[in-house]
Amino acid sequence: MIRIVSLLPSATEILFAIGVGDQVVGITHECDYPPEAQGLPRLTASSLPAAGTSAEIDRHVRKSLHEGSSLYHLDSGLLEQLKPDLIITQELCEVCAVSYHLVETAAKRLKSDHRILSLEPSSLEDVYANIQTVGTITGAQDAANRLVGEMQSREDNLRAEYEHHAHPRTLVLEWTDPPMSGGHWTPGLVEIAGGMPVLCNPGQNSVVLDWDAIAKEAPDVIIVAPCGYDLEKTNQAIEGLQYLPEFAHLRAHREERVHAVDGNAYVNRPGPRLIDTAEIFARHIHQS
Repeated sequence: MIRIVSLLPSATEILFAIGVGDQVVGITHECDYPPEAQGLPRLTASSLPAAGTSAEIDRHVRKSLHEGSSLYHLDSGLLEQLKPDLIITQELCEVCAVSYHLVETAAKRLKSDHRILSLEPSSLEDVYANIQTVGTITGAQDAANRLVGEMQSREDNLRAEYEHHAHPRTLVLEWTDPPMSGGHWTPGLVEIAGGMPVLCNPGQNSVVLDWDAIAKEAPDVIIVAPCGYDLEKTNQAIEGLQYLPEFAHLRAHREERVHAVDGNAYVNRPGPRLIDTAEIFARHIHQS
């Protein structure tokens, strides 16, 4: 057995889903699934304002990144005590998780041999590949292949279910103030769910939109799933949009086709529950 520190909620989910959760010795402050993981030591903390509005959080993020400050703290002392053989982290987004540079710097203090694995998915196919990579490294390749096979089967079934339906034009907002489009794997999930993604950025980071562009695109469905927000905070963000004339005039709003999704648990967590995300999208996109 190896000792694993997971510095990504998605990696924690992958590790437990392929049956090596008993090898995980440390996680992040955001790792909340599966429930069995929650008692493990937590190595990170966030500097983001917990009760801030979308606009306040956005300003804090931009200021920190401009100044070169990290949005997260990593307990290097605890990392040293845990003596990991494998550290799983990411380089994809400094806003989403502790930065690779911070992890690499802290890992230099480790006296034991260790490996740092960086996961960089930009699509659902990349997520499948990440699961298989983690399975290979942890000696659970058969379980990883089974998990990927199950996910692919569900993907195929969902595509087939909506193949001959109308494909409503669907906008996914990963932030509301300012509005930001869904990037990376999110447009692909909309397609799997039988929608037509609009104003999106497949395989790349989210981009800032303006309400005039959204009004011009006139999406049939808007899914709001801010990164790091649960359903309660997402609904609060949607309530804040009600006061914007540009939002109030959107057809999707008038026809009550604006839907809240837990972005923290599903949309923005590239692990086993991305297929759950596509299934949730399908229910909202094709709601009669």
